[in-house]
This record gives sequence, C-alpha cells and structure tokens, in this order.
Amino acid sequence: MFGYVEPDKPELKIRDFELFRGYYCGVCKSMGKRYGQVSRLSLNYDLAFLAVLLDSISGEMPDGKIERCIVHPIRKRCVIRHNRFIDYAADMNIVLTYYNLRDKWTDEKNLLGAFGSAAFSGAFKKAAKRYGEKTERIKSLLGELDRLEKEKCPSLDEAAEPFANIMREVFQCPYVESEDRRKVLGWLGYNIGKWIYILDAWDDLEKDIKSRSYNPIVTQFQYDGGDLDEFRAKIKERLDFSLTYSLSECEKAYALLGAVKNTGILDNIIYSGFIVKTDKVLQGRCKKHEKESV
Repeated sequence: MFGYVEPDKPELKIRDFELFRGYYCGVCKSMGKRYGQVSRLSLNYDLAFLAVLLDSISGEMPDGKIERCIVHPIRKRCVIRHNRFIDYAADMNIVLTYYNLRDKWTDEKNLLGAFGSAAFSGAFKKAAKRYGEKTERIKSLLGELDRLEKEKCPSLDEAAEPFANIMREVFQCPYVESEDRRKVLGWLGYNIGKWIYILDAWDDLEKDIKSRSYNPIVTQFQYDGGDLDEFRAKIKERLDFSLTYSLSECEKAYALLGAVKNTGILDNIIYSGFIVKTDKVLQGRCKKHEKESV
C-alpha cells in the first residue's frame, strides 16, 4: 500500500532533488547500519518524505556527507546522517514493513510474506523495543483494518479509517517537542493515510475484481460485474472529491507546521506531487508501486 508519496520530478529544482535524495539515502544507511543490509530493500519514498518533513520543522542543521553506497558504488552522493528524525523514519519503515509482510502471509499465504517477515523479525523486535506503545497501537489498528476487510465493510471511509490512523501514529514523532505540532503532524499523516488507502483501492480495482478479493470501492458503489471502464467513469468524480478533500487538509496542516527548511522539496510534494500522483492513478497511467531509483 506504500509508495505513492513522491516528488513531481519535472517541476523539481536540481538542488531540491539532491536534497531529497540525501535524506532518502540517509534513511537507507540508517536502516543498514542498525538493522542489517537486507532491511534497506524495503525503503520507500513515503518514509523518506517523513524524514524530510520532521527535520524541516526542527531548526537543526542537517549533517551531510559525500559517500558511496552499494547501489551506487562509482559516483559519491550526499547523504544526510546522524539525525534522530532520519533514524525515526528508518524505525517506522521497519515496523510497517514487518507488519505488511506478516499480513501477506497470514491473509494471502504469500511465501514472500512468510520469508520476508521471518527475515525482518529481528529488526522488528529492535524497533518495537524503542517504540513499544506506538508499535502496539499500530498492531491494534491493523487488526481493526483486517476485521473490517474480512467483514467486507460497505463504507470506503470507514474501511480507510484504521490505515489513516496508522499514518497518524507514524507521523506523530515523539522527538517533536511541541504537542500542538505533533497533533498537526498527526492530522497530516491521517489525511495522507486516507488518500493512500483510497488511491490504492482504485489502483487495485481490476485485480481485486478478478481475484474476488475485498475492495471497498466495489462494495460501496455496488459493482455488478458489468463493463469496468463504465463503472470507473461513473464513480470517478466521487472518488476524486474524497481524494481532493484529503489533500486539501494535508495542505492546511503543512501550512500550520511552519517548515523552516527543506521547503522546496516539501512544497513540491505537497502542492504538486500528490496531485500528479492522484491524476496518474485515476487515469490509469501509473503502474502499481512503480519506483525509480533515486
């Protein structure tokens, strides 16, 4: 379900792209150093965005170093290091990846989920030890999500609620000292989570119909087995309204945070990247979880 949060690269300045890549590489290196090299394979743009966002409101100067890495061994790159927000994003990536892999095995008997969750179990225990209460709340919300999906919840908004609250939990970083800011971060995360869930349901529509898997769009809008393109055309405007509303709330929350740095990349993602991604998915021009190397 992750991988939807990304920059609008054609509108991004080179220096901002290099900055985003520096944070992405920083989260990747943090995971490798503390959880082993295999863990780095799970990193996605969503958690790199979180690292940039959290650091942008801290006022702390980023510590960047020019380094090589396994993926890009020839050309050195700037890597943002030694940063508690980067480490936090790495920890949350481990937690979410583990639960995602475990659910793949539990729900789908997916062998990748079985082997993956086993491979990540040690890293998960380390991350869970750092954030025990947060990890338990995420586990509880995933249980609620699983219950709603097994009951074939007929409401898209209700079905999206647990995942939205998982993202609220993830975005409420304990290292942000201001309680008001943590609440705003939580509201931003909640709306990003709701946007991701709805967009993912639309993205999976054809696959879920063929496999007869639960999809809240199918249940709420009562797909009757007719022409899928006609069904999409009929409900697209209503889905677009829900997605646009969530993104407007994201923009309001972001404005309240008052970022003091990294505004070029954050503005690009919040005001352009989300909209471009929404359009791509709704128009069927986005391959599921496509990801270009940064």
